[in-house]
Amino acid sequence: MLAGRYGRQVADGLMSVSTATLTSQLRKRGLDGCIFTNLRLLGKVERMVGFARTVRYLPLREDLFPARSAGLNAQKRAIESLQPGEVLVISARGIQDAGTIGDILAMRAAQLGAAGVVTDGAVRDLTAIDSLDLPTFAAAHHPAPLGHRHVPWDTDVAVACAGVLVEPGDLLVGDADGVVLLPEPLVAELVSASLDQEDEERYIADQVRSGASIDGLYPLNAEWRARYEAARERDPS
Repeated sequence: MLAGRYGRQVADGLMSVSTATLTSQLRKRGLDGCIFTNLRLLGKVERMVGFARTVRYLPLREDLFPARSAGLNAQKRAIESLQPGEVLVISARGIQDAGTIGDILAMRAAQLGAAGVVTDGAVRDLTAIDSLDLPTFAAAHHPAPLGHRHVPWDTDVAVACAGVLVEPGDLLVGDADGVVLLPEPLVAELVSASLDQEDEERYIADQVRSGASIDGLYPLNAEWRARYEAARERDPS
């Protein structure tokens, strides 16, 4: 899916560049609003790349909860409609004392080929979710069901999650450091710049391992940049 949309080089880059590097490149472009905050990675898979599928929870109203939570409600509709490569993004208003997804629904998302789950609320069944082959980014874990604080309201709408405005179809990348959103028109540019940055930083790290001072090296001054460019010409790989 990624290669068909962006080309093989960009797709491979999306599967390798760190969110720390992508964050640096987003900040250089003034895009701090694309960086999710205060999320912890769960699950056995430490890399997530996929397209957002959103579900929105609203504050609990006891009179509305029974009708909104019954049957194939918004939460379950979002999960059952997941396509391979999609990321379930749950907007829970940052509330951390009620679960937003538990082990059975997370397992179903994994079976359907979901690329991951992102919630700014809590997960339930922490041990079970942490054992799944599904990268799950959550703000907390808590034993209470979603009905303790939330009403599952609607799907496939723009949502706020962990401080980021997410629209259905947005590209998300996650790893052990966190999650970032890459605006569609900038994906190729951001990946290319990130690959260049990581190549440069590998060179800097090699020099530090050899005992070089970081003064003028990190970031590269003119002298060190000339050395770096010469090294790249000798070994372009």
